[in-house]
Order: sequence, then structure tokens, then C-alpha cells
Amino acid sequence: MSLDAGKSTAAYKAVEEELLPLLEAAHSKGEQLIVGIGSGSTVVFVVEAITKLDSKLTKPCIYVPTSFQAKHLILDAGLTLGSIETVPYVDIAIDGADEVDSQLNSIKGGGACHLQEKLVAKQAKKFIIVADYTKDSKVLGEQWSKGIPLEVVPLGVNPVLNTLKQMGATGKLRMSGGGKAGPVVTDHGNLVIDAHFSDMSKPVELEKDLKLICGVVEVGLFTNICNAAYFGNLDGTSVKRLPPQ
Repeated sequence: MSLDAGKSTAAYKAVEEELLPLLEAAHSKGEQLIVGIGSGSTVVFVVEAITKLDSKLTKPCIYVPTSFQAKHLILDAGLTLGSIETVPYVDIAIDGADEVDSQLNSIKGGGACHLQEKLVAKQAKKFIIVADYTKDSKVLGEQWSKGIPLEVVPLGVNPVLNTLKQMGATGKLRMSGGGKAGPVVTDHGNLVIDAHFSDMSKPVELEKDLKLICGVVEVGLFTNICNAAYFGNLDGTSVKRLPPQ
């Protein structure tokens, strides 16, 4: 079977176990649920799973995107588009990840959307990750070798690179592919530096240290925030993991 089969299973399972009970509860009370929709290939299946549910449950909801891609997934599915700028909170957010450790800390930002992703995740009462099994690691950096994405103001690129060097890390400005010349520009007009550390075994402390660097807008480390993670396997099955108690 293809990896997409596992991604689909993980996404459908997350929607069934995490989102559906909230939808049913909101419907019974006549309340409106606010749902954060993440970015990446697995989230495509999340939106697909939502559209398979009873429309009387899903249509009254507001769906808050974490990226340009997520915005169009919501619109193409005929769901009600919201914005993190206007909602008072998010009931549940479902997003992908580039790598997840045994504590359910994660690296995100391979698609350069981690600022908006974190804004939505931090506002969510419940944050769920869906990914394939290749993103499931004991320690961050075990499988993901592209570094920690840092969204940086354009003027701050050189100072941030210098600071990373002082921290014993190497940083590289992410460049565009697909024929476009120049660096990757985020949805918010910033640039992305990928920071490589030899040791990422203490992601909570590392996130705090990186966030303090002048010029860094946001860090692609998501620590102590995930309530559950669903990983799709190559055989089409999925595994659910909860943070250790």
C-alpha cells in the first residue's frame, strides 16, 4: 500500500475520535465550534474526512486556516472560512508535523507556515497532530535532517545567522525552488532560516532560547502543546500516541 493510505487512515481516525465528539456536543447545545485546519499533505485527508461527516454537524462550524493552502482547502470543501484575527479562541486544531518526539514535541515549518500554525495551535483548547510513521521519532533530529525553521524579518537575517553561530549551530537561508530565484518568502513577508543543531534533546529550552534571538519572529518548535498524535503506517493502519503522564 502507499503512504497516502496510512495518512488517510490517521486523518480519518483523528477526525472520528477527536473532532466528531466535539461536533456532536456543540450541535446538541446549539453552539458553534471553531476548528483550526493545519497545513501539509496529511491535512488534505483531514478536510476530506470532515466533508464525509453529517453536514448538519460540520456546516455551522467556523474553520480557521494556518496557511494559504489551508485556506483554499476550506473554501474548496465548501466550509465556512474564519480567521485567527477575529475568533476569540479555537476549540480544536488539527495539523501535520515534520517530526514528533516521544514527548509529542514537534518540528514544524517545512512549508514555511509555522508562524500562523503556532498562532492557531496556541489558541486551541485541543491540538492534534496527524502525520505518517516516518515523522515518529524518539528524539527530534533523529529522522528530520533539515533543521529547525525560524521565521525571520528580512533585516534580521545576518544578525540571526551570527547569533546561531555563537550558539554552536549552523543556519542557512532557505531558498526557493521550482524556478523562482531568491529566498522563500512566508505568507507574512518574512524569510526562513533553517537552524541545524547537533543536539535537540531539550526542545523546550531550545525553543525559548531561539525565540529570544532579536529578529526571530517565530520558531518551528512546538513544545508542551500537543494533546494527541496519529501516525499512519505503510500498511494503511494508524497508531495513536498520547503525551506521557
